Amino acid sequence: MSGFTIVVGAFALALVVMSLTFMGGAVVVALPVAIVAVGIAAFVDLNRRRKQARNIHEHREQARTDKIEFTERDKQTLVSE
Repeated sequence: MSGFTIVVGAFALALVVMSLTFMGGAVVVALPVAIVAVGIAAFVDLNRRRKQARNIHEHREQARTDKIEFTERDKQTLVSE
């Protein structure tokens, strides 16, 4: 988990604990706010992971298309007997 997700999760947990402590109208406010905060954190985290996976995929595609030229010494070293 990213640091941002942990902070938002802690904030949401603090809101829920506060609302249960005071047991008033805060429950009505805190729970939806906590749910929205967790949803936003999840969305941000998923976007970050998607970009990271796309970046890895692009590197793999580039590695497949790049032509690698070996010297004679490399060819001799790579040949298994």
